[in-house]
Amino acid sequence: MRMTSFRRPAMAIAGLAAAALALTACSNSPAAEDTDSEAATSYTIGISQFVQHPALDAAATGFKQAFADAGLEVEWDEANANGDQSTAVSIGQDFAASGPDLVLAIATPSAQTAAQAIMDIPVLFTAVTDPVEAQLVDSNEAPGGNITGTSDAVPADTLEEQFALLTDLVPGAKKVGIVYASGEVNSQVQVDAATEVAEGLGIEIVTKTVTTQNDISAATEALGDVDAIYVPTDNMVVAGIASLVQVAETKQIPVIAAEEGTVEGGAVATLGIDYEALGYQTGEMAIKVLEGADTASMPVEFANEFSYVVNEGAAERMGVTIPQEILDQASKVGE
Repeated sequence: MRMTSFRRPAMAIAGLAAAALALTACSNSPAAEDTDSEAATSYTIGISQFVQHPALDAAATGFKQAFADAGLEVEWDEANANGDQSTAVSIGQDFAASGPDLVLAIATPSAQTAAQAIMDIPVLFTAVTDPVEAQLVDSNEAPGGNITGTSDAVPADTLEEQFALLTDLVPGAKKVGIVYASGEVNSQVQVDAATEVAEGLGIEIVTKTVTTQNDISAATEALGDVDAIYVPTDNMVVAGIASLVQVAETKQIPVIAAEEGTVEGGAVATLGIDYEALGYQTGEMAIKVLEGADTASMPVEFANEFSYVVNEGAAERMGVTIPQEILDQASKVGE
């Protein structure tokens, strides 16, 4: 390709120089400083979500709302692993390479893969039951690295109230089934806690594990003759809750949940976490980090909002009568 060159007239060169000086002067003006200030409030944030279901979706919504309420401009880069661990790994690696200002990891598997892949970018997690057991932080009080966030662990007293709700709905319950994913650390933690609470009430816990959503129906059938089913905040089971509910309705086994999204999906009731509020709480933490707070010394925060949620249609299909005192306190979802 032949290049064509030409000479600018001397007067044109002088004009360009004057324009350049004028632009330089403008760059030091208050208006330019305002522009720079506005640019400083604009961020790129990656969101790695392990699977799509109402609880995790609500956490993402709450997180983004915290930024909107703070008046911050954000370019969102969102990715969903659709429950696949290898995809979650790839998402973490992609964010490590692209270098957003901050990454939000929603649910334990996504948080673990983000923690392994991302070393020099702040990572906030949410919907993680036990950050220490998941090896995300050194301790909840002093995380010690580039990652911190919020836990959806149900406090012992709230878990006891969930089982009190179960016995209100199913008086005389002696055997309760739990289906959970064998590969989710957060689920095993919850099953252990539920077993301890149930033993104190004279209730036997029967468990079956799954490795894919396709296993949920058969695992629910395999629980056998249980009086009720308790669904923890297990990402795989909650994402495939329709399969569990279908079996439960056929066998007239009431389903009690740990969170609202599962009730929306067909469980009878919960005294559960508000995941949108939890996501908002995480967003407030993230804003502090972007303003200079150190993740290493920012303690993990816990859910602090719990409420009754009932699905009267599900109760009818499973042969359950919800006490009036619970109905009076509860918000209602589903049909």
